[in-house]
Amino acid sequence: MNKSTVSSTPILRGTLIWSAAVAAVLALIAAGIGFAVAGTNGLWSGLIGVLLSFLFLGITAASILFANRWFGDPLYVPIFFGIVLGGWLVKLGVFVVLMIVLRGQPWVAPQVFFISIVAGVIFSLVVDALVVMRMRLPNVSDIELPSQAPDEEAS
Repeated sequence: MNKSTVSSTPILRGTLIWSAAVAAVLALIAAGIGFAVAGTNGLWSGLIGVLLSFLFLGITAASILFANRWFGDPLYVPIFFGIVLGGWLVKLGVFVVLMIVLRGQPWVAPQVFFISIVAGVIFSLVVDALVVMRMRLPNVSDIELPSQAPDEEAS
């Protein structure tokens, strides 16, 4: 691993890739069930619910991946937390605005929308857990061990 690579990067990339694949399949399922239950309004509500759940959960992983570009910089920690906190604030603001905008829309089937968001979150969390369990990450990472024993350096 070179000095500018963080060991969590492959895990986050895997999470984003698998979450996107699962979200695509879940979007088709939610659209089909939504259409069967509430017609065209249910179809759009299911698609938008799954898309929003993937978007909001993906923002965190994407912001961490973006912040990891500054790994090795003396200001890495404040840059990292600034970017991740900024991503969370953007997520919160966009969520509030979208819920206010979508609340009174006649084409939203509330039950389909809610269930598709919940299903998207649950499946995304399952994907996250599976990716983290299957990745090989040492307990102590992103460090360099000395090439010589301390006793050898003294002589």
